[in-house]
Amino acid sequence: MLVHPQFDPIAVKIGPLAIHWYGITYLLAFGLFLLLASRRVRMPQHAAVGWTRQDVDDVLFYGVLGVVLGGRLGYCLFYKPDYYLHNLTEVFAVWKGGMSFHGGLLGVIAAMAIFGRMRRRGFFEVADLIAPCVPTGLAAGRLGNFINGELWGRPAPSDLPWAMVFPQANDPVGVARHPSQIYQFLGEGVFLFVLLWLFARKPRATGQISALFLTGYGAQRFVTEFFRQPDDFLPLDGRWLHLSQGQWLSLPMVLAGVLMFAWATRRNQRPAG
Repeated sequence: MLVHPQFDPIAVKIGPLAIHWYGITYLLAFGLFLLLASRRVRMPQHAAVGWTRQDVDDVLFYGVLGVVLGGRLGYCLFYKPDYYLHNLTEVFAVWKGGMSFHGGLLGVIAAMAIFGRMRRRGFFEVADLIAPCVPTGLAAGRLGNFINGELWGRPAPSDLPWAMVFPQANDPVGVARHPSQIYQFLGEGVFLFVLLWLFARKPRATGQISALFLTGYGAQRFVTEFFRQPDDFLPLDGRWLHLSQGQWLSLPMVLAGVLMFAWATRRNQRPAG
């Protein structure tokens, strides 16, 4: 079996200045978004309706706010509501960790709605533009999780070639675990990016690309959660069907994505007039 390399979480330290790998992965995510979205606005179907590089910069600004605020509030509400209800000041202690993708998604949805309203663009027009540019950011985040040795997987068969011991898990003996961060990097990152990018190369009915993102991410997250160790404060024992919190939050995404895709397809086929 393999052993997690135990990377130093600090990538570069110059005097009192310390740059963490996790911060670098966030910068990588934003940089990839700018690169990909800049290519998207040059595609004929987007350039024809007036999308510009300045729009990309602006939508990133709104998106970052949505990710940070929504991700933090989502973690507090979805995972530890009782704790943060009695420790309200801890909500702002982001340096102690605790972000939720599903909360970040809700924050981004709100940010895109505000951006669209200010620019007089439909919500799905904005969402369809940026959806294919998101998975690479998710992949970068999962690399950060792996470097930090956090969010490790459930115990795996010891003869699994890539099974890995995570010292941070504080197991009484070296337990071989699934490197679930890598599974999520490949599933909700690489695979979802390729799927969405290829699908979005051609003009699609408004809402279809966003719907495919919801369905694809929700399905990938639901599957990979079977290999990820649940949080200590959210054990599977006693939970209906023994599904994790991440799985319960992903199921509505899949359902919403399927219904949205059907709605967008039917709406595009409806005769005018």
